[in-house]
Amino acid sequence: MIIVLNLWLASSANTKGKWQIQGRFEYVKHFEQVDILLPNTWVVVRIDGRGFTKLCAKYNFEKPNDRRALDLMNAAAKAVVTELPDITIAYGVSDEYSFVFHKTCNLFERRSSKIVSTIVSTFTAYYIFLWPTYFQDQPLSLPLPSFDGRAVCYPSVQNLRDYMSWRQVDCHINNLYNTTFWSLVQLGGMDAKEAENLLKGTLAADKNEILFSKFQINYNNEPEILKKGSVIYRDYELVEPDSHDVAKEADELAEPVPQSKTQHESDRKRRTKARVLVDHLDIIKDDFWQRRPWLLSNKPGKIPKQT
Repeated sequence: MIIVLNLWLASSANTKGKWQIQGRFEYVKHFEQVDILLPNTWVVVRIDGRGFTKLCAKYNFEKPNDRRALDLMNAAAKAVVTELPDITIAYGVSDEYSFVFHKTCNLFERRSSKIVSTIVSTFTAYYIFLWPTYFQDQPLSLPLPSFDGRAVCYPSVQNLRDYMSWRQVDCHINNLYNTTFWSLVQLGGMDAKEAENLLKGTLAADKNEILFSKFQINYNNEPEILKKGSVIYRDYELVEPDSHDVAKEADELAEPVPQSKTQHESDRKRRTKARVLVDHLDIIKDDFWQRRPWLLSNKPGKIPKQT
């Protein structure tokens, strides 16, 4: 009994000493800053490749587009969307990807650093893991690919759609320029400076004319993935465009409607069961959003019947 008591006293003294030491250093917690994102807003986490110009040169990516690299980006992004059911939609082009969280989502208590770090680390992990699938004869070496990210809040559906439209328009503009530029260099025998000077001040119609008249390339026939980028979302049954007004309902929602734990888990399971699609289509026009109301309502739709 005396031995047990002595051991208890020794343990208590040791624990008290640890508490005192720990308390001595706990003041550093006051340096942590609150980084809560605005409530009731759409959160977009956009990631970009770090130093990808050097990466492209190191692994000799094809110009103007390396399909292996694009497919790898899409595969990594699809894995992220699959792993995180709270992501509503994602859009990617080149070495960037945007992941959208619904305005009612309270993931990670809307802490910016946690949301961004989770997306960036998960995407980077899958990108490196999947690399051998798409670059079988080019194993990775140091320095390894990495990405950075930022989170931006958008208050309305129109703001969100304008952001997504901006990225897709940027995809088209850049791809048309790059397709024309590299055609002049690779097929026309120009050096980079000559091609750059020729394209300076040209409009889209001018570039289309150069491609067709000089190289018999009809830009309209280029693969959709190059012209429109890639959009990732969960596949449910499409609805008639004029059968609802989800955008208005989403904007009028002053605060998230509380869900029971049962309902929350049910919706999460339905999202998990849904097939995740990688598509290449117009997300600027209304039709894309109207036929897929779950993107704005955050309510899972009906799983399509298997044929």
